[in-house]
Order: sequence, then C-alpha cells, then structure tokens
Amino acid sequence: MTGWTADEMMTVTAARALIGRASCFVGIGLPSTAANLARRTGAPDLALIYESGTIGSRPRTLPLSIGDGELAVTADAVVSVPEIFNYWLQPGRIDLGFLGAAQLDRFGNINTTVVGDYRQPKVRLPGAGGAPEIAASCREVAVVVRHRRRTLVDKVDFVTSVGFGDGPGHRARLGLRGRGPVLVITDLGVLEPDPETCELTLTSVHPGVDPDRVREQTGWPLRIREPLAVTPEPTDHELAALRALTAESVGGTGDV
Repeated sequence: MTGWTADEMMTVTAARALIGRASCFVGIGLPSTAANLARRTGAPDLALIYESGTIGSRPRTLPLSIGDGELAVTADAVVSVPEIFNYWLQPGRIDLGFLGAAQLDRFGNINTTVVGDYRQPKVRLPGAGGAPEIAASCREVAVVVRHRRRTLVDKVDFVTSVGFGDGPGHRARLGLRGRGPVLVITDLGVLEPDPETCELTLTSVHPGVDPDRVREQTGWPLRIREPLAVTPEPTDHELAALRALTAESVGGTGDV
C-alpha cells in the first residue's frame, strides 16, 4: 500500500499502544479513532469504555460523541454514568485512559477549559467532561495530540486534568490512584515522562521527521532521549483497517 499521512502515522502508533491491554477508557476524537483501530488490528479483545456508560462497545463507525447510539447498540452492557465512574474508573479497574488535549505542558497536564485568563479567556474550550477522573484514576494514561507549539506549551493556561502537576511527587500528594501519562503520541513522534523529573521527553520520531523540527514545535526546551528511536512505519494491514474505518464513518470525522 503506497504512502501514509502524518495523521495516519500518529493514529497507528496510538493504536499499537493498546496491544496487550484489556480495557481502555476512550475520549472522543483522535483517541476514539486510535482505540477503534486497535480493536480492528492488534487488540481485538480490547474492551472500549465510554463515559456515557457503554462497556465493550464495538462501533461499526466512529462515534460522533459519547452519546452516539452506535456505542450503546454495539455494547456488551450499558450502565449508568455514576456506575462507570464509581465502580469501574475510580477504583482503578481500567488499564488505560486515552485522552486528547487543547494544551499539554511539559509535565503532562491537560487543558481543555480555556485559552488565556479564566475570567476573560481568548478561547473557551469544551471543558472537562470525565477527563479529570480518567487522568486521576486509570492505571495509565496516553494522550494523542497534533504536535504544534500552541498545543505543547511550557505551562497550560488552566489545569483541567492533572498529569504530573509540578513534577515528581505531585500525584502522590494529591492521592491520585493512577500512574499518570505514560505516553504522548503526536504526528511527529512519541514523548514519555523522564523517570526522575517526570518531564516529557522525546523518545521516538516518526520516519522522515527531523528532531529539530520537533523541538521547534514544542513550547519548552525539549529533551531527547538517546539513542532516539524511529517509529516503525504502518503496515499495509494497519493502513487498510484505518482507511476502512474512516470511510465507513458517516461523513468522516476530520480526525485522521
């Protein structure tokens, strides 16, 4: 199969991160595309959980929102929102939370609330939804974002969902159950937290991407782990599955 786009590379890389996991709490948009691709490729038994109360959804098309009827129709079970949070999420029963972000800082904190001052924002964003609880209580968190300087910032304008707060020990002081963000997957590469400082560090670049370009598109002095890996290219099977998934979605999603 010829060629692939940067967004396809990002989505396939994110889907691979779900291989070997039993359950995933899925956000709408890029995370949902990646999670549904994972179920069609390397993780067919992955249980997709959405905050609207659907467990084990197998959507035939990409859902437009957490309230999309396709999620309920294809689910193993539909429970109340309080049960999803009180029984499944908060006790740490879900392997991975997959989230997006309008802003993401060097310590993996997420902003989906406002850009600018909270009282007089430049942009008012969709808000938190269930993301703060997902970031706090899933065993691990992965974030999928397009790599832009306005997105990967030194410090978020508002902390909607806590990553590592202001650094080592912050999550423990807050009493958060989960490990926090273990992967940030972008259209340029993969970032992971440094085990000592918790600062996001570039660990892999996608094929053809210059590390200097990644630095230029990052709002803090980005550190690079040596040796720097190169992400494996998408296989024909992964690309075919992704393109079929997006083609089957009514009108497309604009996410891939």
